[in-house]
Amino acid sequence: MGSLVLGHHASMGKRKLDLVKQRLAESQRMQALWTTSNITAINRMRVNDHGPVHVRIVTRLALKILSYLHEAGVRLGIADHNGTIEDAEVVVLLASALHDVGHAVHRTDHELLSVILAPWLLDDLLQGVYEEPMLTAVTMDTMHAVFAHRREAEPLTVEAGIIKVADALDMEKGRARIPFRVGEPTIHSVSALAIEKVKVTRGDEKPVHIHVRMSNSAGIFQLDTLFKEKLGRSGLRPYIDVSAEIEGEETKIIEKYAIG
Repeated sequence: MGSLVLGHHASMGKRKLDLVKQRLAESQRMQALWTTSNITAINRMRVNDHGPVHVRIVTRLALKILSYLHEAGVRLGIADHNGTIEDAEVVVLLASALHDVGHAVHRTDHELLSVILAPWLLDDLLQGVYEEPMLTAVTMDTMHAVFAHRREAEPLTVEAGIIKVADALDMEKGRARIPFRVGEPTIHSVSALAIEKVKVTRGDEKPVHIHVRMSNSAGIFQLDTLFKEKLGRSGLRPYIDVSAEIEGEETKIIEKYAIG
């Protein structure tokens, strides 16, 4: 997949993170699973992308959110195991890469299926990177984050909450995480097409600010349904502000929108 993670992210040491990035990029098994996941999602079920492009977007956003929360002093789940920010980055990287691989089996319960597949993959990806007991800690926190992106699941770590939020933010220009049947003009597809840009930056009042630019007011449906619910269930609501604005619409139903 060439370059899984775009950009540079603040961290305290890169050796383990870079090694895991390289292994993900070189893993033929991961490449095959991402491709197969998209065959299930797009070719067979006619829903939106869950393959390598989605993984790349989620990874970039998740690592950025993690860096801002860490800078703000938010306690990370890996600290329960005496882990560092680099260990948290490895968990977020791996969970981003693995969270949707269950689609290779079926979309139904894909989160659980991803957890079933994860140990088979993590054994190779983490071999020689960690020793016990941190090897098990990183593995279990990664699997927790993968499972907790399930709609009704409660994340018990900040890292898992980040995956839930980042997954829902892959909504630019029709890439909305609400599944919609290709070619059917539903409110899901219409509102998804209204999302022009999603930008994650360091916040002023809270550690993270998410700004969404829309071409018309229909995009509010994306924010007020799936994303608002996922943010509310992520455990990160106290740390994230969300704002949206509509550009280019002659008759605006609303001017601005915010989730505080």
